[in-house]
Amino acid sequence: MTQPQTAEKVVLEAQVRETFGKQTRKLRKEGNIPANVFGKSFTPVAISVDTKVFNTLFKTAGETTVIYIKVGDQEYPTLVSDIQYHPVTEEVLHVDFKKVNLKQKVEARVPLHFIGESAAVEQKNGVLLTQVEELIVTALPTSIPHAIEVDISVLKEIGDAIRVSDLAKSADYEIDEEPETVIASVTEHIEEEIEPETTAEAPEILTEKEGEEGTAGEPTATKESGEAEEK
Repeated sequence: MTQPQTAEKVVLEAQVRETFGKQTRKLRKEGNIPANVFGKSFTPVAISVDTKVFNTLFKTAGETTVIYIKVGDQEYPTLVSDIQYHPVTEEVLHVDFKKVNLKQKVEARVPLHFIGESAAVEQKNGVLLTQVEELIVTALPTSIPHAIEVDISVLKEIGDAIRVSDLAKSADYEIDEEPETVIASVTEHIEEEIEPETTAEAPEILTEKEGEEGTAGEPTATKESGEAEEK
């Protein structure tokens, strides 16, 4: 199953941008994100979008929903292609929007959404391993699924697995992955063996008498010899 695309047209208003490089810092301080619209046989357009509006929109649209960039009287159907984040604050620094032809299929990465409960995990103490988090699909821009659901309730025994070939086929898109690619599986839970602590051997303690006598076969330093060395 897939999560349906939102039927409502998603429009993001933008302004033509005339600042570049370090000058874009001023844009960000004013609450805007510098961005570009690019595409095949299309002259790139430098734009800026409202930071709060974009962040709110992107939470629901993601990279799989067509976003219509509105610049003046022009509207460009796009998909989010790339987002640059600040390495510390995770603030959005820049966005690339790819202009798409609504009548031509495109490739897109679609996240997986795991649902259900596995009997092998809940009843047989298995461990669920999710080996794939997203899949590449080919579809018309408006038919890209927002997410692909994977029902793990089919995993009933230890060793069971879900492969790409097990997913339901759709008339809206094609999955461009090897059919035998494992998406999720259940493995046996193995308890780690804890080695018992070993008692450290007690260090040898010399008595005062033994210390004075020294080790057998070795001469014991006398007070006189010590004083002679100091001089």
